[in-house]
Amino acid sequence: MTSPEKLARWQSVLPFATSFLLVPLLWFGAMMGGLWVLLVVVVTWNAYTALDKVLGLNLENADPETAEDQLTWYKLLTWAWVPVQFVTLFSLIWYATRADHLGTLERIGLFFGVGVVTGTIGINYSHELMHQKARAERWLGDILLAMVMYSHFRSEHLLVHHLYVGTPRDPVTARYGEGFWRFFGRVLVQCAKSAFRAEKAQLARRGLPWTDRSNPFFRYWVLQAVFIALAFALGGFAGVGLFLLQAFVAVFHLEMVNYVEHYGLSRKHLGNGKYEHVLPRHSWNAAQKASNWLLINLQRHSDHHYKPNRRFPLLQNYTEDEAPQLPHGYAVMTTLALMPRLWRRVMNPRVRRWRAMYYPEITDWTPYNKGATPLPR
Repeated sequence: MTSPEKLARWQSVLPFATSFLLVPLLWFGAMMGGLWVLLVVVVTWNAYTALDKVLGLNLENADPETAEDQLTWYKLLTWAWVPVQFVTLFSLIWYATRADHLGTLERIGLFFGVGVVTGTIGINYSHELMHQKARAERWLGDILLAMVMYSHFRSEHLLVHHLYVGTPRDPVTARYGEGFWRFFGRVLVQCAKSAFRAEKAQLARRGLPWTDRSNPFFRYWVLQAVFIALAFALGGFAGVGLFLLQAFVAVFHLEMVNYVEHYGLSRKHLGNGKYEHVLPRHSWNAAQKASNWLLINLQRHSDHHYKPNRRFPLLQNYTEDEAPQLPHGYAVMTTLALMPRLWRRVMNPRVRRWRAMYYPEITDWTPYNKGATPLPR
């Protein structure tokens, strides 16, 4: 177990800070043009997979009782990403719309890479920030999400996903046998609707209409409008197009990860709309060292759902007896998700073993596969 004293050293946060190296890679690609614009895509999709093979697994856990004041470096890391992403995104919009050496395809390739960064890193950091109690941190998370036009993710994630994961009320729990492409189209529609309904219901419990100014959707809409206006001011309609392109790519990466994290894992229905409590077994765990550095331990997702407010350096790894294990890190698994037949060949046997291990008493999984079990109360 990593001691609080060792965890508190600035040297311990450095592996997680490697994500900041993606920024100069983006600029290098922008200045060089050609296929160099895809450098960030190669690094995030391939280099970290290779590093996982070389460095292997990290099975060590930090002391979960580590005090908040010993995590300062980790908090600074997530806070610092917000201005770094803001400056990088909008300065690249200004630069790319004026750079004579970049053609249309090069600009598209460059902002595909920007979207990989704002999705893989930016949305991931916003996820860390939105779970914190401090209002300032939640605001930083909102700013990151508005930069990819997916602000409602905070409402959906906190008010729907964490409460109803593994049940038919959670849109982002991928069902057994459901291909990614069908999942992606479904969640784009369902998540926005469920997020708005959740905020409306929360206001109604306080006797307020959805139009009350405390509804965070007004903040979401204003932030998104400001960023679109800024993209237009810096790059005209081309700037807005590049901004929306990176936003779509970012959201696509988010939903690929969502698909992987809970595929086929259902909570047991206990009757009368009641479900068992969320346990580590209801999320896929992955202990690959390098990709967990890049994703600030997001792959320790089993513990995140068990203890949602635990900061990323304290997330615990689980053994195969406690939580289902992915065979590879997210970079490989999200690539597999794009090929449904191959995905099912790899993952369906694992889901069936998980069912036999934890729920041998359930003999008919058809209602779970179809999302036809009763909605949770």
